[in-house]
Amino acid sequence: MRNKNQEIESILPLFRQLLEKADSLLNRLDARTVHAPNECLNDYIAFQWRSQNGTGALVPVKHPHLVDSTDLIGINSQWTALDRNTRQFLQGLPANHVLLWGDRGTGKSSLVKAILERYADKGLRLVGIGKEGLVHLQEIAEMLWERPERYVLFCDDLAFNEDEPEYRELKAMLEGGISACPDNVLIYATSNRRHLMPRLVGENQYPQNDEDELYPREATEEKVSLSDRFGLRLAFYRISQDTYLQIVSHYAQKRGLSVPADTLRRAALEWAASSSGRSGRVAYQFVADLAGRLSLEAHTDAM
Repeated sequence: MRNKNQEIESILPLFRQLLEKADSLLNRLDARTVHAPNECLNDYIAFQWRSQNGTGALVPVKHPHLVDSTDLIGINSQWTALDRNTRQFLQGLPANHVLLWGDRGTGKSSLVKAILERYADKGLRLVGIGKEGLVHLQEIAEMLWERPERYVLFCDDLAFNEDEPEYRELKAMLEGGISACPDNVLIYATSNRRHLMPRLVGENQYPQNDEDELYPREATEEKVSLSDRFGLRLAFYRISQDTYLQIVSHYAQKRGLSVPADTLRRAALEWAASSSGRSGRVAYQFVADLAGRLSLEAHTDAM
């Protein structure tokens, strides 16, 4: 018995090595495979690119967050411009990649989701791509090239630092790469930054010593060139108090809340003062909280 145990113990290290090699081989094989079954693309309107082991896969979003365009208050000009650009795209006419930039909570992402809600039955599809997935943009484009649908690659909340590979890939995809962008693919991106990259005060100064760049303007032009590759750039700004209260009233009516106008106004302004400021997001959060509190109070009183 002792000899058998010794034999087993002597074999275990070799067995572990074989398992590690097999696992490594399987990982390498999986890294070379991009999964995007046609039936998956046929059956859903929204997808998410999931990066893994050096490549990725298109994963269907079974319950996409669709936004009703009537909820978008105070951004009429932005809606009109994005809607027109999308209709051109759907009809096979020339259309532009779009950068939606500006203050947080002002409706940038909601606008793109509302576009999907309006035109999904016209063949529009949405593919969400995180920053880490931008290095696979060309792979994704090749997968969608021959599809009959029209795809918006949605890059939400983008921001870059210098020399990031994702920045280079996005720049090449927008314009200037060796590979073309298919006619049925556009990029819609949102960012809090107008130029997607940080701008430094020192870039506007003349060289002070040997370590400074000789032509600082060229560094600035390099950063600005990325946002310039978006043919349509839509700006979003903080909303006025009147617009904020209008959004609050809209959501309150939509939820069927019976609250006196003065009470609703006062509570909404107090909520905004204790939050990050006035925005459509803050208005929605206030009404959601108010609806929850009123329902809880009614339930408690009924007990």
